[in-house]
Amino acid sequence: MTKERNGQISLIADYDGDITEMFKKHEEGDMLILATRNIVLFPGTFTPVLVGREKSLSLVSTMKKSGEKAECAVFCQKDSDNENPEFEDLYHVGVYAKIVRLIEMPDEKITVILQAQQRCELKSLETDGSCYHGIVADYPEIPFDDNDAENKTILADMRKSVEKYVKMNDDIPDETLFSLRNITNDMLAMNFVCSMMPFAVPAKQKMLEETDLKKRVLRLLGVLGQEIELQKIRIEIRNRTQMDIDEQQKEYFLQQQIKNIKEELGQGEGLPEQKELIEKAKNKNWSEDVAKVFYKNVDKLETLNPQSPDFSVLLTYLETMVSLPWGEYTTDDLDIKRAKKILDKDHYGMEKVKERILEYLAVLSLKGDLKSPIICLYGPPGVGKTSLGKSIASAMKRKYVRVSLGGLHDESEIRGHRRTYIGAMPGRIIKNIQKAGSSNPVFILDEIDKITQNTVNGDPASALLEVLDPEQNSSFHDNYLDVDYDLSKVLFIATANDLNTIPRPLLDRMELIEVSGYITEEKMEIAKRHLVPKERENTGMIGENLSFSSSAIERIIESYTRESGVRQLEKQINKVFRKLAYHLTLDGKLPYHRISPDNIESLLGKPPYYRDVYQGNQYPGVVTGLAWTSVGGEILFIETSLSKGKGAKLTLTGNLGDVMKESAVLALEYIKAHADTLGLDYRIFDSYNIHVHVPEGATPKDGPSAGITIATSIASALTQRKVRKNTAMTGEITLRGKVLPVGGIKEKILAAKRSGITDILICQDNRRDIEEIPQMYVEGVTFHYVENVQDVWDFALTKEIVENPVKFEIDEDSQKKN
Repeated sequence: MTKERNGQISLIADYDGDITEMFKKHEEGDMLILATRNIVLFPGTFTPVLVGREKSLSLVSTMKKSGEKAECAVFCQKDSDNENPEFEDLYHVGVYAKIVRLIEMPDEKITVILQAQQRCELKSLETDGSCYHGIVADYPEIPFDDNDAENKTILADMRKSVEKYVKMNDDIPDETLFSLRNITNDMLAMNFVCSMMPFAVPAKQKMLEETDLKKRVLRLLGVLGQEIELQKIRIEIRNRTQMDIDEQQKEYFLQQQIKNIKEELGQGEGLPEQKELIEKAKNKNWSEDVAKVFYKNVDKLETLNPQSPDFSVLLTYLETMVSLPWGEYTTDDLDIKRAKKILDKDHYGMEKVKERILEYLAVLSLKGDLKSPIICLYGPPGVGKTSLGKSIASAMKRKYVRVSLGGLHDESEIRGHRRTYIGAMPGRIIKNIQKAGSSNPVFILDEIDKITQNTVNGDPASALLEVLDPEQNSSFHDNYLDVDYDLSKVLFIATANDLNTIPRPLLDRMELIEVSGYITEEKMEIAKRHLVPKERENTGMIGENLSFSSSAIERIIESYTRESGVRQLEKQINKVFRKLAYHLTLDGKLPYHRISPDNIESLLGKPPYYRDVYQGNQYPGVVTGLAWTSVGGEILFIETSLSKGKGAKLTLTGNLGDVMKESAVLALEYIKAHADTLGLDYRIFDSYNIHVHVPEGATPKDGPSAGITIATSIASALTQRKVRKNTAMTGEITLRGKVLPVGGIKEKILAAKRSGITDILICQDNRRDIEEIPQMYVEGVTFHYVENVQDVWDFALTKEIVENPVKFEIDEDSQKKN
C-alpha cells in the first residue's frame, strides 16, 4: 500500500498478520532482472524507483504487458556510475518484486512503485537483448521466535533508537515515525527501518544478506548507534561553528555580495536611509572629527541587515547626529532699549536680573563674541524665576528650552547612555539642544537644588559641573554621541529655592542672583499689569464692564494670601472672576462692576489672614520690632513684664529659637552692666523676675535682628518710660552694646510703613540698603541710623513715665546682703 503526503511517498508494509503470501516459494529459473542504483529493497516494503535506462524501461514495459502477476528480481549495483553493469557489478542477494504503480515523468522517465517480497539470490546474468535477465533462486530467512523475550526487548529497543535518531536528524521527515508506529509486525517494521534510514548502501546490503533476522536487527541497532553518535558530533560541531562564525559575519558576506550586484545593476548608491543621512550631512557645519565619526558609521550601516536590531540602533544614532544644530546659531538682537522694554513689560521688579542680562548684551554688542554667563536665580517659590527665562529669550530673540531637574537621580539623564545599552538615548542637555534647533538657546535648568545626589546611578549634580563650567562646556561629552559638543554659546539660567542643598563646586561655577519676594506694592503692580488681564481672559470676562480698585487688590494681598510670590494671589483673582461669571450666568447681570474692599469678602469669604498694626505706647515694655519672613516683612511686638520674686530669673516665651534667646540674654546682661545710664537701682535685678514674650506663640521665631528691640523693651519695663510713638527698630547687638546690620531691610521697611510706623531705628551700616530702595516706597518714613544701644535708647525712650507706673519695692534682705 502507498500513501502520499505533501507530495512525498511514505512506504508502509501491506502485510499485517499472515505474511505467507509474501514468502511463497519460487522455482529456480530464468527471471527478468532490474539493476538499481543506491537503492536496496527489503522484503515487505514499498519503494519508488526512477527508471531511466533503456534496459530498465524495456523491463517495465514487458512486465506491464504481462499483467499484475508479473514479477522481477531486483539487485543493487555496487557502483552507481556504471551504466552497463555485469554480473560481478551487482550484489548477488536481492528481492523478488512486483510493480504496483507506474508514474510517467515529464522527461520520458518512469517512476515505478515496487512491492518487495522475499529474498532471492542471483546465480547468473545475461546482458544481451532488450533487458537484463538471469538465473535466480530463493534465499530464505530464519524468522523471529515470538516466544523469545530477548527478541521482544531487541525489537522494542530498535523502535526507541529509531525514534531518537529521527528526532535528531532534520533530513528525515516526521511521517517516518508515524508509519513505523502503524506497523505491528516486527519483521516488517525492521525491514521498513532498514529501507528508510539514510544508511550507506554497503551497510544496507549487509543487513539484507543476514539470513537470521535476529542478527539483522542486531546489526541494525549497531548501525543506528553509530549514526546517533555521529549525529551528536555533527550537532556539536554545528553549534561550535555557529559560535565561531556568527550571524553578523554571514550577513557581512551576503551584504558584500548584494553591494556588488547593485553596482553591476547601477544601483550602488546604498540604502534610502543612507542617502537621506548623507544628504542632510552636507549642510552640517561640524568639525572634521565629528564628520569622520559620522561617515564611518554611515559606511558601517551599509554592512548591516536592515532587519537586525543593530541596524535600528545605529540608524537612530546617525539620525540624532544629523538632527543636532552643529554650529548653527540664531542672531542675537543687541538693541538694549528694546530688550529692556520687553523685560520690563513681562516682569515687574527684578532689577538685578534685568541689569545683568542687559550688561551681557552690551558687552556682546561691543566685542562681537562672548561666552555666555552661567546664572543661578535663587529665591522663594512663585516669584517668576522660571518665566523670566522666556522673557530673556524673547528679548534676545533666542530659542527657549527648559528642563526640570527636580528629583533627577541618574547621571545618565545629563550625560546620556552609552550605546551598548538597550534603549540608549542622549542626555537631557543634548536632547533639548536638538529640540531647540540652535546651539545658543536660553536654557533653563529648573529646580537645580532638588537634584538627588550620590545615588547608585551616579551623581547628577557632579555631571552638571562640566555643563556649567565656561572653561569646559565648549567640549561637552555626551556618552551617547561619543563626540564633543560646544555648549559655550548656550545661556544657562538655573533656578533654585535653597542654595544649601546645592554642592559647593556647582555653586562656584554659577553667578548667583537673588530674586527676593515681592512687597505688597510690587504685587499690586503685578496684579494690575498681568494677573487681572490674564484671569479676565481665562474666565471669559473680557467684554464685561468690570474693574478692580487698588485697595481691593491690596485687601486680597494682605488678608487672603501669605506668600513671597504671586501664585496664591493669581488663584484668588481667578476665584473673584469665577464668582462673578457664576452670578452673570445665573442672574444675567453682574452684582458689581467695580471690585472694592467692601465686596471682596462676599466673593472670597472670610479672610484667613490679618496683619499686625501699631498698638500705641501706653504700656511700658512694649516695643515694635521688624521681622523678615519667607512671605515678606512683618512687624513684631516684644513685650516685657516684671514680677516680684527672688530675682535673677529671665523667662522667654513665644516659640523663640536659640539665636533669639541668646539676643535676650545679651540684652539683659548689657542692661545690668549699664544700669546707671538708665538711672536704675541695681538691686532691682535681685528683687524682680523678668519675662520677655513675643506674641503669636504658634509661629516659630528666630534670628538676631530683634536684639535692640528686646534691649529697649526690657529697659522700658525697668524704667517705666514710654517708647516713642510710631517707632520701630531692627538690629543685632553685641555684649558691648554695638548694633550690627541685618538683612531683609526692604521687606521690613515696607511692613513698617503699612502698619503706620513713621520712625525706624536701624544700623548705620544698613544705610546702603535703604538707598537702593525706590524713593516712592520710603516716603513718609524717617530713618534714624544708630551705632550702639545708647543711641537707640536716646531716641526711643522718652522722658515721659507711663500712667500708673509700677512702684518697685526693694527687698530689705537683698539690700542688707548687698
